[in-house]
Amino acid sequence: MGAAGHEWARLCRLANARAWLYAAGIAIAFGALYAVGGPAARLAFIAAALFWVLVVPMWLARGVNPDERRALIVAGFVVLVPAALALAALPPASVLAVLVLVWVADTAAYFIGRAWGRRKLAPGISPSKTWEGAWGGLVGAVAYAIIGGTFLTGVGAWPVYTGVAVLLGAISIVGDLFESAAKRQAGVKDSGTLLPGHGGILDRVDSTTAVLPIAALLFALRNP
Repeated sequence: MGAAGHEWARLCRLANARAWLYAAGIAIAFGALYAVGGPAARLAFIAAALFWVLVVPMWLARGVNPDERRALIVAGFVVLVPAALALAALPPASVLAVLVLVWVADTAAYFIGRAWGRRKLAPGISPSKTWEGAWGGLVGAVAYAIIGGTFLTGVGAWPVYTGVAVLLGAISIVGDLFESAAKRQAGVKDSGTLLPGHGGILDRVDSTTAVLPIAALLFALRNP
């Protein structure tokens, strides 16, 4: 948690002691909400859902600019804290299912985009991403959900699993693009260097930070 907070501080151009203070603030916010639990965690999930579904798409359309450091500082709490709470709140099997869905969507998007990608999705943010790849990722997520749902509950739940897969798959794309935009405005290729050859923690979990809190909210609504 602290390492991810420190990496986000780097994207906000906070250095040295201020970066560590920011990371500590992220960790304290998580600890406080985790200790309170219940309604507080659910409110955090709702705030994250509104952020990823409404705020971030509009922000990306307008552009994430270097002079918006204060907004990014605040956004870091919404990006990191609810995702960490979701990891703690969701059953391990549900966490694994969500992580696999994101991995399947990312993998399908990469290979389909590489093979058939023509139209750029967001050239000013991530030039390699295409609309064809995005649609391929959603198809991969839906296929995964249908196969998994069939084994768990049979074909009757296909509409629910399909809807959830489309929602989470789309949000994973938004999360990926948002971190790419944050890195671009900071002038860095990777969020950190903690994982040699693979960048930082945020580079590995960019989509997941967006998907997990929404999955946790859906789980909480289904299991009040």
